[in-house]
Amino acid sequence: MELPVGSRILDVPCGQGRHAHLLAEAGYDVDGLDYSAHLLATARKRGTGKNLRYTRGDMRNLPAKWKGKFDAVVDLFTSFGFFSHPKEDAKVIGEFARVLKPGGVLVWHGGSRDGVMARFLSKDWWTTSDGTLIAQEREFDSLSGLLTVHSEWKRGSKHGMRSHSIRLYTASRLAELCSDAGLIVEQAFDGWADRPLRRTSSEMVLVARRQ
Repeated sequence: MELPVGSRILDVPCGQGRHAHLLAEAGYDVDGLDYSAHLLATARKRGTGKNLRYTRGDMRNLPAKWKGKFDAVVDLFTSFGFFSHPKEDAKVIGEFARVLKPGGVLVWHGGSRDGVMARFLSKDWWTTSDGTLIAQEREFDSLSGLLTVHSEWKRGSKHGMRSHSIRLYTASRLAELCSDAGLIVEQAFDGWADRPLRRTSSEMVLVARRQ
């Protein structure tokens, strides 16, 4: 991001504070926001201070006092697209734009619909290092863009099941959402690799700037 030390950064949703903590250690002034009280409690155990603060809240409705306060907003590791309606995703992008200063930067990381579909597997299974067997079945709805994943795990006599859905976006559609909110996407990367986004990239990092 090429931000000077002391720049104010919002990590949202911050989860357990992994990135917020590292950014604060690097000398940035960091706020982390998440809806989960449990995850925030874990984040606070990592440490807080005058340059690291945590707030419980909804990223669709960030605190009013944060308007125009941040030099950068980071939304990392596939934490976007879980709301039930795409209008909610657009609202999130709008909130990111609202709290950025003019010229501020949004760094967005998540799945790329093009790349995920290029490598789509309807069924898959693997064994983890601790011997847990995980099996997944996936369904994709082309109209809504929803990818639904049904997971089942087994380790010894223990087993469990869960399902979740995420709305996948193309880079061009995200760029449109950003533009509608006053953000211009300047760069698109192949995940965290230092190369441009490709059609087969399963992850992407977009860098957008507030106008």
